Amino acid sequence: MTNAARTSGRISRRGHGGGPAPYDFRKPIKLSREHVRTLQIAFETYARSCGTLLTTRLRAVSNVTLAGIEQLNYDEYVAALNNPTVLAVVVLDPLPGSALFELSTSASMTAIDHMLGGPGGPQPERPLTEVEMPLLRGLLERMLGELRYGFETLVDMHPKLKEIEYNAQFLRAHQPGDACVIASFDVKIGAEETSHTICLPFNTILPVLSKTETVVLSAAERAVKDTALSNLTAGLSLAPLDVAVRFQPIRMRTDDIVDLRPGDVVPLGHPTSQPLEVTVNETVFAHAVPGNQGARLACLVVPAPKESSPKESGRP
Repeated sequence: MTNAARTSGRISRRGHGGGPAPYDFRKPIKLSREHVRTLQIAFETYARSCGTLLTTRLRAVSNVTLAGIEQLNYDEYVAALNNPTVLAVVVLDPLPGSALFELSTSASMTAIDHMLGGPGGPQPERPLTEVEMPLLRGLLERMLGELRYGFETLVDMHPKLKEIEYNAQFLRAHQPGDACVIASFDVKIGAEETSHTICLPFNTILPVLSKTETVVLSAAERAVKDTALSNLTAGLSLAPLDVAVRFQPIRMRTDDIVDLRPGDVVPLGHPTSQPLEVTVNETVFAHAVPGNQGARLACLVVPAPKESSPKESGRP
């Protein structure tokens, strides 16, 4: 997403036009509709419990709602974040990799103001002080507990807060091209409306979704899926491939190759009783003997040769 907008600290949404959707070859694997639905249930559960937590912890009416789920590369996600912002690195024990827990600066400062007995409202954008940092870490750890609760039906994970950064450009939690699943939330604390995002590595969350996938398709959906499978199979069956029929390779010295002249005989190590190999992309899938069909060279596919035992090959 090269033209990612930086509005309200939330990942911008693409318009859903009626034309064909572009295909990004950097992301050959995408979340299925069933996977997105599973994540939506988990994140909505987290959002409800997180809203209750903020209301009781900050003593201000708070609400957290899921705004959307999308798949982006890590560099696209970072480019869409506001600067500065509160970006926490989270370890999802026992899952591999690290997640990013982003809370806008305005949300963080508003929450701290309420915890210190203030009225909330617009807050300055600045780094946290030594007094404010423990308060924010405590709040984030409580929110991570709600994230564990939201995902408990999928996986028993124990999120742990590792470090906090203010500038996403300085944080190298993942490689720029790594695929990530981004969940965006609308956060309302009192009268202040702000945002919050969670970034999960694609390779971390996909095995979890694959294990818990229990999809019941309707008759119409199953018919569409079967038709797509048959069309794909037919398309693959008609795809042209380069096939080679070859002798066993030999090794020659460089000077022998340079001295080759028309009429020279190059002995091959291929036994006359052994068929040739039929290969596609260096993979042997059949064996054949040479011949001809009319005026053209041809080969006859034969059974694969049986491997001779040491006794049959004359070896002790």
